[in-house]
Amino acid sequence: IAEQRFEPCGDHLDAADEEQVALFVQRRIERPVFDRMGHGHQTAAEVRESLGQALWESYFSFAVIRNPWARFVSYVAFMKRNGEFAADPIGSMRRVLANPERQSRPHFRSQSDFLVDGSGHLLVNDLCRAESLQTDFDRIMQRLGLPPTKLELRNSSAHAHYTTYFDDALREAVEERYRDDIERFGYRFGD
Repeated sequence: IAEQRFEPCGDHLDAADEEQVALFVQRRIERPVFDRMGHGHQTAAEVRESLGQALWESYFSFAVIRNPWARFVSYVAFMKRNGEFAADPIGSMRRVLANPERQSRPHFRSQSDFLVDGSGHLLVNDLCRAESLQTDFDRIMQRLGLPPTKLELRNSSAHAHYTTYFDDALREAVEERYRDDIERFGYRFGD
């Protein structure tokens, strides 16, 4: 959640807004929790805890989710951008799945880990799908009473459509790893 980009809202927020200045001017959020974590990828539960229940409930919150197979391809393509992924995408993905060190990284964790509490309840008010991001974001902006804003492509990795990188065994391994996301968010391979 902390990673989400809110630049499109920038025109509608005060220039002194602490989060906007930290994210887009200083490029760093000065928070001890980020220093302890070593990254800015907090779960919704961690954000709720740091804000307090009452303040959390006063906010409108949303997150962007992505097809787990597409997300995994993007993660591995980015992590192995030294040419390893391009030379051997299936082997690269198998090695990442088999490497316990990679499994603790934020982008390897399931999206459900970031968005649900210990009881399995979704903590954010709404979800946008990466596959329909502009349409979903327009819906969020409308709900907030803000005009639609064209989103820019950011942090993309170079690769073909995710379905081209899977054999049956790898598809099933990723399905097993991200079963919570697939079931909770209704994803299917090929969507």
